[in-house]
Amino acid sequence: MTTNTHPSERKNSRKIAAVLAGGLVLGIGTMATLASWNDSEYASATFSSGTFRLQGSTDGVAFADHATSGDAASLTFTAPFDNLTPSDTIYAPYALRLTADTTNDATVAVTNPVTAGDASHLSYRLIQTDSFGCDAGSTGTELVATGPVGTASDAQTFELAKGEGGADGQAVNLCFVVTAGSDLAQDQAGSSTWQFTATSK
Repeated sequence: MTTNTHPSERKNSRKIAAVLAGGLVLGIGTMATLASWNDSEYASATFSSGTFRLQGSTDGVAFADHATSGDAASLTFTAPFDNLTPSDTIYAPYALRLTADTTNDATVAVTNPVTAGDASHLSYRLIQTDSFGCDAGSTGTELVATGPVGTASDAQTFELAKGEGGADGQAVNLCFVVTAGSDLAQDQAGSSTWQFTATSK
């Protein structure tokens, strides 16, 4: 049996075929876009902090860390530090430096001393000297003017330079000058702990 197709139906079939063909073409075009070349590039960096370490010495030769008040360096004062009478003056040297692995220069400040016992009749000065040593003839830059042992509110800062070429930094030499007041009483005993705070530059 022969089936006759109306001319308008044949025309619609061709339109549908054309649409389907267009769909196939669009599909191939999308696949071609997904298959495009691509490449990547990355960059990274590693970050680390520097080192900053302050050391002190009571003899100008052997330097060590004294990072807490419990580990404070024991200053060696001249006689008669343990047998004071009114108006006596005693002296003690100290030195500070930055260690060889320190990566920054520093500004150093003297903070208020912590006293124990009876130190109320003692006053002190702190001098930055050109060389290590401390006695009646020591002169230099006055960092702390004469005042009670328990204060350092008017203290001047000083600079410490980091070492070069793997060497320790150049030391800054200090001289503590302690004087007993004219009203010093008998059988008194007291102590003072000074703190030096270094801030990196």
